Amino acid sequence: MKKIKVAVGISGGVDSALAAALLKEQDYEVTGIFLECYNEPGCRTDDDRKDALKVALKLKIPFKVLDFKSQYRKKVVDWFYKEYEKGRTPNPDIVCNQEIKFGIFYDWMEKNGFDFMATGHYARVNEGKLLRSTDENKDQTYFLALLKEKQLKKVLFPIGHLTKDKVRKEAKKKGLSVWDKKDSTGICFIGNDYSFSEFLKRRIKPHEGKVVDRAGKEVGTHQGIEFYTIGQRHGFKVNPRSTSSAPLFVVSKNAKKNLLTVGSKKDLAKKEFTVEKWQWITRSGTPRGAGLQFRIRHRGELVKGKIEGRKVKLNKSVFGVAPGQVAVVYEGFECLGGGVISA
Repeated sequence: MKKIKVAVGISGGVDSALAAALLKEQDYEVTGIFLECYNEPGCRTDDDRKDALKVALKLKIPFKVLDFKSQYRKKVVDWFYKEYEKGRTPNPDIVCNQEIKFGIFYDWMEKNGFDFMATGHYARVNEGKLLRSTDENKDQTYFLALLKEKQLKKVLFPIGHLTKDKVRKEAKKKGLSVWDKKDSTGICFIGNDYSFSEFLKRRIKPHEGKVVDRAGKEVGTHQGIEFYTIGQRHGFKVNPRSTSSAPLFVVSKNAKKNLLTVGSKKDLAKKEFTVEKWQWITRSGTPRGAGLQFRIRHRGELVKGKIEGRKVKLNKSVFGVAPGQVAVVYEGFECLGGGVISA
């Protein structure tokens, strides 16, 4: 009987390594694929590619490197800068999944005769439905919420039923050299050699603007609204004589006027916000009912609420809602989809 062919994205980390190992044990015909998306100073790409190759050699599976650097720069990095120039807070991991891993790589997988693609994401899929991982602390459905049912029907998440601790133990048992490799954190293309603001300053020059309080009174200066996020507490200058000694946070940004508004932590609390456009994984219409829950950042609290058109109304306040972020909707363990927050 012909084996089912699977293209497994092997990143050089423990999660994708174990995903490939488990699929091989389950008698799939596995090919390891390393996606080279970015390779500049401070980036881990060269080391990660070497680790990915070691995994493939250990498992005795074919190994390919796909060069997606030009597509990644255009669809993710350039988009990232444009979003910040608009004063928004983008999530490049979500767009990378949409455009690269489950976009260009997905298309390559289909064109090259594979039946499925697989990744080491902490998520589960069942008949096109996206389900949260067993390990709530590692669940990555937030980053996958804007995918489509059509894509998910040809995707495998082999470790979605495992905890991170179990993944490391199983990888060690199988002799995978990356079993204790440290998890990558932060935005992949910034790397470890640069701070976030230094990375932005490669393309966006500092341009001083006013800091005002909620009443519109000028209280200080900043370097340019692009370098600040909603909820940020540091980085702007405040005249101590114009404000109280209480901590101040960025509560809103005006890109056209290069204006930063600051306030107290309670000023960051929101129970309502607007979404530009909803994208549902399996549904044709907006989900209703009392069981909906919302998450506005990875590993953020799940909060009950309802959808009224493009507006979300939560049962309790959340902090740090920012335009450009993605609001993701859940019902029980199922991730229904989401949309980009506009206000």
